[in-house]
Amino acid sequence: MSGIWVWLEQFQGQVPSVSWEALGVARRLAEAMAGPVTAVLLGHGVAARAEEAIAMGADMVRVAEHPDLADFRLEPYLAVLAPMVAEAQPQAVLLGGTARGRELVGGLAAELGTAALMDVIEVSVEDGRIMAVRPIYEGKLFARVTVERGPALLAIRGRAFPKPEPDPSRRGEVIAVPVDLEASGFPTEVLEWIPEAAGEIPLNEARIVVGGGRGVGGPEGFEPLRELARALGAALGATRAVVDAGWIPYKYQVGQTGKTISPDLYIACGISGAIQHLSGLRGVKVIVAINKDPEAPIFKVARYGVVDDLFKIVPALTAELRRRGLAKV
Repeated sequence: MSGIWVWLEQFQGQVPSVSWEALGVARRLAEAMAGPVTAVLLGHGVAARAEEAIAMGADMVRVAEHPDLADFRLEPYLAVLAPMVAEAQPQAVLLGGTARGRELVGGLAAELGTAALMDVIEVSVEDGRIMAVRPIYEGKLFARVTVERGPALLAIRGRAFPKPEPDPSRRGEVIAVPVDLEASGFPTEVLEWIPEAAGEIPLNEARIVVGGGRGVGGPEGFEPLRELARALGAALGATRAVVDAGWIPYKYQVGQTGKTISPDLYIACGISGAIQHLSGLRGVKVIVAINKDPEAPIFKVARYGVVDDLFKIVPALTAELRRRGLAKV
């Protein structure tokens, strides 16, 4: 087995940041193991992204295009990717730890008879083998893992690794992979896509997240938080309690049963700090907590804390950002 592969996720032709981060990790691994980096693009009308993948660190880009690959569905994607990996036998396949990436890596593991490591936050080469580090037990411990039966399948956590800088001078090979799919053989189909609100930043890509808990008091209590998030160019997050209460959709949930995030800054507003929520914050660099209860557990993990009414502090922060001309919107 030789070389490192990366599946470049794409949605309507756009590649998420975590896929480029995975490509950066692959480049580092390949240099340590003296092998090439191969990026894989599946879709329809996506060949134009191949040169970008080379600039970002790929030595070779395999492009598989077919109308049935235009939208992500596990069955056709697995039908195309699994045989490619089985034939080439790379040392590892890296994917972004998104919803699509986690679904695909699990399917690949089943098809290839190997193991899938999720939520990887560190990768290295030791004695010629790939070693990955991932959190376990809600982030209380970290496991150092090697995969004995290759290829190693790694789904990396977003923002756990730096995104590589493009190098337009790099040269590589682009290979068009023939695809033969029978649409009737797949039990699912995409009927439509319902777009998210314009301008929203995905939680797993955000440098700053403004989160709300029960302290916001109800659905309307998220409005000041949204204003602050817009001013900061931040994503909006929430605890499971408020999601279960129907105050905000599930896509905003952070924690054990939601998303794990790794922003530079997390502003926790009206969040008590239950362990289930904190488990999703293990990768956060700086936590700022705003809560009226001085005994709230969130203050034990926050670097900065404000014991006051969030409905006074949050609008004041937004107003100050705008007064200084620092607001993004």
